[in-house]
Amino acid sequence: MEVESLNRSSSEINLPRDLEEIATTRPIYKGKSPHKKKKSDRPQTESVVYLDLSRLLKPFGYVNPSLRRVWFVKDICGIVCAVFTWLLIFYAEWVVLFVIVLHESSSFTSYLHGSLFYCCSFLAFASHIRAMLTDPGAVPKGNATTEGIKSLGLKKGEVVFKCPKCSSIKPDRAHHCSVCQRCIRKMDHHCPWVNNCVGENNQKYFVLFTLYICIISIHALYLAISHFIFCVGRDWKSCSGMSPPLTTILLIFLIFEGLLFGIFTGIMFGTQMSAVCTDETGIEQLKKESRERRSRWLSMKAVFGHPFSIHWFSPFATPRFLTSEKIYHSV
Repeated sequence: MEVESLNRSSSEINLPRDLEEIATTRPIYKGKSPHKKKKSDRPQTESVVYLDLSRLLKPFGYVNPSLRRVWFVKDICGIVCAVFTWLLIFYAEWVVLFVIVLHESSSFTSYLHGSLFYCCSFLAFASHIRAMLTDPGAVPKGNATTEGIKSLGLKKGEVVFKCPKCSSIKPDRAHHCSVCQRCIRKMDHHCPWVNNCVGENNQKYFVLFTLYICIISIHALYLAISHFIFCVGRDWKSCSGMSPPLTTILLIFLIFEGLLFGIFTGIMFGTQMSAVCTDETGIEQLKKESRERRSRWLSMKAVFGHPFSIHWFSPFATPRFLTSEKIYHSV
């Protein structure tokens, strides 16, 4: 026993030098090392700003109090997509005017097609602006405080939900958008083409945008194909004020644009109308959330306004929504 204890002690004393350094200078910690530096909490920049557009329109004599606080999302991808959408609309307008309408054989037909196309183009552009600059129904950040919850006047047994990302009182049917960094009431999806969420307050303008873009895409496709056939029949003589190769390229691009965006916006318009009629947003459909739904007619009025009128098709008319049931809104 004494020999074994002496051998054990001698082996412990004669440790190799490298193992001794590891044992004394590199201890093994369970969990996170106390020597690891914590990452500094960088303050997150606001992804949404409020613009004052009344100053731009004041020199023209147009004063509107609603333009003093306009919603705008600071997303580079969304801004690029929105500007690209405007350029596509302006390109179609330019080709239709200077290549097709001004060189039609019948003046009445050209005026009719030009008026219809530019009217729908203007409505599409206005719908895009309203969908982009309208607050989709954002809940203010950080309102889930003790005072805010007490001011709701909740009864015994009633509960509220708090969003862990933006610290807001989360109303019914609201979802958090990672781009806007807000909870959006009745959020359907975030669309980069309008650089905004599609929610409770701007779904009407988004539906009108897809409708009018689909109309002008189909109309431009018809005009481009018919004018191309007209130019081929006249051997490209006096069918446009440009050379035949340039005219061909411009018409081909217009045909491709009309076909692509006509199909895309047509599918999007059908999807949105299906969501409106079934009273179910895109996120609710993906998550398969079950709840009590309204009828189709009431769902239409909840989006486009009450009662039914020509203002349903106007992007300049703000819908007067039906009085909804009690939900836990922000305070």
